[in-house]
Amino acid sequence: MLATRLWTRRNLPSLLARTLTSGTTGSPELPDMNEGHLPLHVNNVRSRLREIVGASTNWRDHVQAMQERKALYTLLAKRQEDLPPRRMKDSYLEVILPLGSQPEIREKYLNVHNSVRFGRILEDLDSLGVLICYTHTKQEMQPKSPLSIVTALVDKINLCKRIIYPDCDIKFTGNVSWVGKTSMEVKMHMLQLHDGDYSPVLDATFVMVARDPENKGPAFVNPLVPESPEEEEIFNQGELNKLKRIDFSTASLLKMAPTAEERNIIHDIFLNTLDTRTVSFRSRKLPPNSVWMEDTKLKGLQICHPQERNIFNRIFGGFLMRKAFELGWAIACSYGGSRPFIVSVDDIMFQRPVEVGSLLLLSGQVCYTEKNYIQVRVHTEVYDADTRDHHTTNIFHFTFISENEVPRVVPKTYGESMLYLDGKRHFAAVMKEI
Repeated sequence: MLATRLWTRRNLPSLLARTLTSGTTGSPELPDMNEGHLPLHVNNVRSRLREIVGASTNWRDHVQAMQERKALYTLLAKRQEDLPPRRMKDSYLEVILPLGSQPEIREKYLNVHNSVRFGRILEDLDSLGVLICYTHTKQEMQPKSPLSIVTALVDKINLCKRIIYPDCDIKFTGNVSWVGKTSMEVKMHMLQLHDGDYSPVLDATFVMVARDPENKGPAFVNPLVPESPEEEEIFNQGELNKLKRIDFSTASLLKMAPTAEERNIIHDIFLNTLDTRTVSFRSRKLPPNSVWMEDTKLKGLQICHPQERNIFNRIFGGFLMRKAFELGWAIACSYGGSRPFIVSVDDIMFQRPVEVGSLLLLSGQVCYTEKNYIQVRVHTEVYDADTRDHHTTNIFHFTFISENEVPRVVPKTYGESMLYLDGKRHFAAVMKEI
């Protein structure tokens, strides 16, 4: 095993090694919070969540369980000021995924390349983020929480290792890092055990929202009080992250025209693809070492069965992320002609819940490339067979790196040009973080 790993590292191009072995930057260091905390086994996270909300493990009981939650409305706070403030360490949790010490659980996480499936890690991060928020909002005198806490946004997940080994224990840590009126930012870290020490693998930032017992309206959450200059910096970073998200949304190409520089980029691409043998705007020619964006598409269909439901009997957000990532990985693999490695996940907005029984349509394509990097966008929507309506549920942005330089992706239509610019913006934002 060691010889295999050393061979892999020696043959890795310098760009790949330099990118994925450097730590993530731009985030303040978390203070040590692990004193007195016992780690939780990863298999117990979902069961702990079911206990907190009173969810049943049997699908046939879900209607009754949701009916019982209506009685919890009286426990909701009328104002945030009525709730006791919390410290960052109050929500701190550690979760162990014992791939090394418990080999029997490896198969669920193993991929054909003998490394850990990143889609499974996304599922674990999503469950942990929700549990951290329930820990932050826990009231000692309440056996069940009146809150329905759901994932609103995956702000970013940045990796500093390209391979997650399937025979070494993994540790997740995390806590609430910022709180608004009804929303919470959660910072999580994943580390893997090597030679007796845990080394960083990824940092993740999720945004969760609290809603009423039936998940129909917003609900107040406990305020957060920083206790040190380090925690003050972390809290302020959470506020800055919120403002960045607002700015990014305001400047969306769905709302505003491209900048002058972006318009020039698109016009240059257009000129470079004109067929010089004809005097026509419609005659286009693909430049050397390039691929039309329309030729990079892949699609998938998922029937959403009860097995994939969350504690509120809708489809688990982590499951949606896993399916979207696996499609995105397949697109990057097909495009680059070799095994791609995930560098970053960012700006996953959960626009609407996915109901059990839905037909989930996934479609993705390469929208931007640069050297070894492949930026992939995956769009998911639910299809109502009765009304034949389509409704967008999520848009996912994945940044992959290939072992070799990849062809340039070229947009042909105006709509594809906007996808190209949007992908370029997301890629630039990722490069600032790593």
